[in-house]
Amino acid sequence: MSCGKGWPEPIVRVQSLSDGGATLIPDRYVKQPSDRPSDSSSTSLANVNIPIIDFSGLYGDDRGETLRQISDACREWGFFQAVNHGVNPQLMDQAQQVWREFFHQPMEVKQSYANSPTTYEGYGSRLGVQKGAILDWSDYYYLHYLPCCLFDQNKWPALPSSLRDVIAEYSRQVVKFGGELMKALSINLGLSEDHLQNAFGGEDVGACLRVNFYPKCPQPDLTLGLSSHSDPGGVTFLLPDQHVAGLQVRKNDNWITVKPCPHAFIVNIGDQIQVLSNAIYKSVEHRVIVNSSKERISLAFFYNPKSDLPIEPVKQLVTPERPAMYTAMSFDEYRLFIRTRGPQGKSQVDSLKSSK
Repeated sequence: MSCGKGWPEPIVRVQSLSDGGATLIPDRYVKQPSDRPSDSSSTSLANVNIPIIDFSGLYGDDRGETLRQISDACREWGFFQAVNHGVNPQLMDQAQQVWREFFHQPMEVKQSYANSPTTYEGYGSRLGVQKGAILDWSDYYYLHYLPCCLFDQNKWPALPSSLRDVIAEYSRQVVKFGGELMKALSINLGLSEDHLQNAFGGEDVGACLRVNFYPKCPQPDLTLGLSSHSDPGGVTFLLPDQHVAGLQVRKNDNWITVKPCPHAFIVNIGDQIQVLSNAIYKSVEHRVIVNSSKERISLAFFYNPKSDLPIEPVKQLVTPERPAMYTAMSFDEYRLFIRTRGPQGKSQVDSLKSSK
């Protein structure tokens, strides 16, 4: 336990609770009955999965069909799995391995990177600063890659020794994929291919990584690894655990457990793209369930707008029949919501809706 700088109460590392052999989880992690995982929501859709899209089709004769698949997934699901995306598969494996090694180092090593709610960069165990909040069953590590002014490898773990080089190259390749996806999203909205990228700040975008570590949980039916939320940023590229399912996506009134494809990214639309597209593309609620017998690790890479640019519906997508649905707000202002209150469904983006 530590009184992490700026947190409203002592920080407890969930991994320490799990490793301690407790058979009951503390009350601080017990969700309200309506928020707990439920087998009933997933059994009827056990054979359903989010769309799988082969991105190699963007560069050949299947370009039109691939663009259509991306459009349909963004409009109907807000989620899809991307295969043949250009990020080296061996590098993906290495990225997960170095982080697994980090989380299995002695606690005093990890504690030297303890974060604060000022920037969230470093080793953490909670989102939000509301005292007495019900917490999620997870620890994490958050770091910046872009913009360059925030890139500081001294804030990244020094051990394992390969981590900094592996994650720098991994981040570079994911950012490149992000740029290609932004072109596809723009084209599908009837815009010039660089429109959304320019709205994000051109080359001056934000990019950060949150590595999620979900320890074994003795009562997985009472808690969540990550509460229901939509992502506040632009686009998320999730490298899931290949061996332990955990991500659930809301589809209508059901929670669908995503079945990961080998070396695929689970890609989802964030709130900033929902705002820019005037809700043609929608961010979708998702959550993470935990496991009583297996730990789980995932890497969520966030591709975000430049933090001080106002984000509002693209003018070409605003018509008398579809007026602007959201008021302008910078990403800096916007993400204060989740950093203050923690994950709370879709309430954040809904609060931006225009009264016109």
